[in-house]
Amino acid sequence: MRYIFFFFFVLLTLSGCNKHEEPSSNLIVSSFKLPPKNESAASSDAKDEMAAPASPEIPQKIIKEASLRFETDNLEDTFNRIQSAVTLNKATIQNDSEGKDYNNIYRNLTIRVPSQNFDAFINAISKGVSYFERKDISSQNVTEQYIDLTSRLNTKRKLEERYLQILQKATKISEILEIEKQISTIREEIEAKQGQLKYLESRVSESTVTIEFYKTIAQKEGVKTSYGSKIWAAIQSGFYSLSEFLISIISVWPFIIVFCIFAYFIRKRFKRKKK
Repeated sequence: MRYIFFFFFVLLTLSGCNKHEEPSSNLIVSSFKLPPKNESAASSDAKDEMAAPASPEIPQKIIKEASLRFETDNLEDTFNRIQSAVTLNKATIQNDSEGKDYNNIYRNLTIRVPSQNFDAFINAISKGVSYFERKDISSQNVTEQYIDLTSRLNTKRKLEERYLQILQKATKISEILEIEKQISTIREEIEAKQGQLKYLESRVSESTVTIEFYKTIAQKEGVKTSYGSKIWAAIQSGFYSLSEFLISIISVWPFIIVFCIFAYFIRKRFKRKKK
C-alpha cells in the first residue's frame, strides 16, 4: 500500500509541474516578434497595412484620343466653327499649323478637351462634315496602372517614414550618413512616381483631338489663271533674253572691234594676191 500511495503522489506532482510550465513558455514565445529581414519584407508589410482598411472604389481611369481628317469648301468658316466648339466645350487649342501642298491648302489643329466633354465636342465637329477621310477614336483603360502607381507611392512614403524614425534614433555618423543616403534614394523614387501619376491624371482628365482639314485647289481655276500668266511670263522672258543678249554684245565690244580690224586686213591681203 505504501508503494501504491507513493506512486500516485509522484504522478500528481509531475502533472502539476507540467501545468505550471506550459503557460510560462507560451508567454516567452509570444512576447517576441521578429522584424522583417529586408526592405522587400517591409514593403510587403506596408502593403498589408494598406490593404487592411476597406478603401473606397476608385473610378475608372480612361484615356480618350481622336484623329480626324476631312475636306472643306471654306477653311476660314470651318476653323470658326471648330473654335466655337472649342469655346463651348471649354477646350484649348494646343497647336495650330497651316500650309499648302501641290493641289490643296490645309490646316492642322491639336486640341485638348476635358474628358467629360469629349463626346459632345466630337459631335459638334462632325455636324458640318459630309464625310471623314479618317476618323479614329480610341480609349485606353489605365485604372489598373493608376492603382498600382498609387499603391507603390504610398508604400515608398511609409518606408520613408520608417527611415526618418530610425534616423532620429541613430547616434553614429556612419549610420546617419547611410540612412540619409537611403532616404535620398527613396525620395527620388517618390518624386518619379509622383511625376508618372501626375502625367497619367493629366491624360485622363483631358483628351487629345487632332483635326486636319483641307481645301482642294480646282484644276479649272488653275487653267484659267495660268494661261494669261504663262503668256505674260513668256513675253517678259523674251524681253529679258533680248536685253541680256544686247547687254552681252555691248560688254564684248572691244573684241568685236579687234575682230573687225583683223578681218579687214585679211580681206585686203587676199585682194592684193588676186591682183
